Amino acid sequence: MARESYRTLAEKAARRVREIMPSELRRRMATERDLLVVDVRERGEFDAIHIPGSRNVPRGILEAACEYDYAETEPDLVEARGRPVVVVCRSGNRSALAALVMQEIGYANVASLKLGIKGWNDGDHPLVDGRGIPVDGDDAAHVIEPRLAREQIDPSRRKG
Repeated sequence: MARESYRTLAEKAARRVREIMPSELRRRMATERDLLVVDVRERGEFDAIHIPGSRNVPRGILEAACEYDYAETEPDLVEARGRPVVVVCRSGNRSALAALVMQEIGYANVASLKLGIKGWNDGDHPLVDGRGIPVDGDDAAHVIEPRLAREQIDPSRRKG
């Protein structure tokens, strides 16, 4: 049996959840008052740049944040099982995995943002920093997609 990779796990999750495009999320944010946008990136990523109105629940604490009786409990998130929820990450991989977990623990109307915040930025939708100050999309690109260090690149694909 072939070993699963992060990429294949994310692809499988994406096939099992509803994915929406950034333009649909923008429309829904303008029309659905009870929509909850959950950004599962790490706190530093979120503080650097995020979708206005989204709330940060890092992927590493998501399951506990969705339940009462944990230090990580987010009461608004626990109570959102019947509300529409869209999960966001950088590229759509973590959000697909998170949306699948949320589906499995009882969230009835959860979707993943296809292409993630990268796609949101590519669509010229608004972004803010941790203080709520608007961030220009061109300035955001290097924050959203940092360069990989040489040792982070698969040795079989390294040049030179």
